[in-house]
Formats: sequence, C-alpha cells, structure tokens
Amino acid sequence: MGGGGFTAEPRNPLLDDYILSLSAEPRPRVLFLPTASGDPAAHLTAYMEAFGDKNCETEHLSLFRLGRDPRPVRERVLAADILYVGGGSLLNLIAVWRAHGFDRVVREAWEGGTALAGLSAGSMCWFEWGITTSTGESAPAEGLGWLPGSNTVHYDGEPTRRPVYLGAVARGDVPGGYAVDDGAGLRFAGTELVEVVASRPHARAFRVERQGDEAVETPLAVRYLGETTGRERQVPADIAEWRALRARRASG
Repeated sequence: MGGGGFTAEPRNPLLDDYILSLSAEPRPRVLFLPTASGDPAAHLTAYMEAFGDKNCETEHLSLFRLGRDPRPVRERVLAADILYVGGGSLLNLIAVWRAHGFDRVVREAWEGGTALAGLSAGSMCWFEWGITTSTGESAPAEGLGWLPGSNTVHYDGEPTRRPVYLGAVARGDVPGGYAVDDGAGLRFAGTELVEVVASRPHARAFRVERQGDEAVETPLAVRYLGETTGRERQVPADIAEWRALRARRASG
C-alpha cells in the first residue's frame, strides 16, 4: 500500500479487509510487524482497534522487546497466515531485520505461502529499491529485493518523492518500477503484479520506466474496493468494553 490501512485511514477498512481476503483460511492469523516505526504502543493499539472485531486471530511481534515474549520468533512467524508490516523508516526496517536474521524467516514464510502485506516502508521493503525519507530528505534506498524493480509510496501525499523518484529512474540510479498514491495498493502473486486496488475512488498507481534519458509514467488500472456503508459493525462485548475503558482514560 502506498499509504492507508488502519494507521492512516482508521475509519476506512477497505484495504485492511482486502488484506484479510488474501488468505484462504476462514479465520486467518494476522501477525503485525511494526519494526519500521520502532514498535510504538500507539500502532499496536490502533492495530487491535482495527482488527480486534474482525474475523481473524491477532498478534504482533516486537523485535525491540523480544524479552517480553520468550516464544521463538521463527515459530511465531511461520504460524501466521498474513504478515502485516507497518510504516516508518525503510532504512531502519531493513537494518533491524537483517541484524536479527529476521529477513530470512520472513522469506521462508513467503515461500511457504504466507501472504505478505504492508504500507509505506512496509510496501517498499519487498522491492529492490524504494524512495525513503529516513534521513530527512527523499532519497533512494535498497530494499530486500524479493520483488523486481523499485517502488515509491505516498505519491500524491508527499510531493517531494515524485521528482526524486523520476530523476533516479531517468538516470538509471534505480530500476523502473511502481509509484503508488495513498489509498492504493499493488497485489502480487509471487513476483507478478496481478491487480491494483484502492480504498479511495481517485487513488492512482503508475508503472514508471526509463525511456532514453527520461522516466515515463504509465497509469495502471485501479479497482476501487467500494463505498463504505457507514453502518456500525457488531463489536464483540470485550472489544467494546476495552474501547470504552480507553476512552474514559483519555478523557481524564
């Protein structure tokens, strides 16, 4: 996802519901990985609020706080049906994963059929290259390289990324790839792009390729995932009680 999901669009569940549909399991196990943002408590709370009343099993894994859960990391990852990677710093995400050997475990899960998903840094990390703001300015950075080419996110929401990306592709500094607006997502089967979906009616995605000394943007067909109904979902009693308790604490 170029941007979106529960951390960016808490009132728009379309992309998160689409992610759940990627698993064939009737009640998939979703493991949230907020490494790129330093495993903040706010992201974990938002995750539980978004997925706690969906038809799935929820869990998170904090590489910054492994001492709080003694279960083997590999066991927890391979037990998941969906790995959902949060946004933040692409440079930090790659560095921490490799320091722990965590990238090898995630690769094993992917090759075993686990669905991988993510937004922002959690989207770019799968590609050879991304455009990150990890150092304070938009600049190319290497990803894991599991998907060929490059990816830049927040294409409409953070305007400094576009000229940096187009310039890098035009010069041949990074290979061609995909530029994705907030609210749009690329779905791959293996390494082949099979669909572009969106939680917003006008969200866009582009194939960007080098032609001569220029970078050319070609719009991709985007499937809007539908209107939100505005109807309240039936929230389980324990989730409703937990939310009410949080609201009371927030109000003092």
